[in-house]
Amino acid sequence: VQLQASGGGLAQPRGFLGLSCTASGFTFNVNHMFWLRQPPGKGVEWIATVNPNGGTAYSDSVKGRFTVSRDNDKNIVSLQMNSLKPEDTALYYCARDKRGFQRGLGTQVTVSS
Repeated sequence: VQLQASGGGLAQPRGFLGLSCTASGFTFNVNHMFWLRQPPGKGVEWIATVNPNGGTAYSDSVKGRFTVSRDNDKNIVSLQMNSLKPEDTALYYCARDKRGFQRGLGTQVTVSS
């Protein structure tokens, strides 16, 4: 199983960033996929789920600001992040499970003016 997230970087408060995750080594189109994040000094937290048919769920902390989607033909799961806040600063991971036992290396997102 390989999960490679990309697209992180520095954004200003109220700005936006888009993350992508390319998956391989498993049957992508039958798996739920997850985005998690780990803020500095804190544990890993779940933020978004997309099911094989595109249905979504979000944590309260990102609901209404973040949008998760997937492309089953390209084995890609994406996270569009809008209205970013400093508290969104974290290492972001895509994962095959909600707790992150099977997750990639992650991509850093920093929100700061």
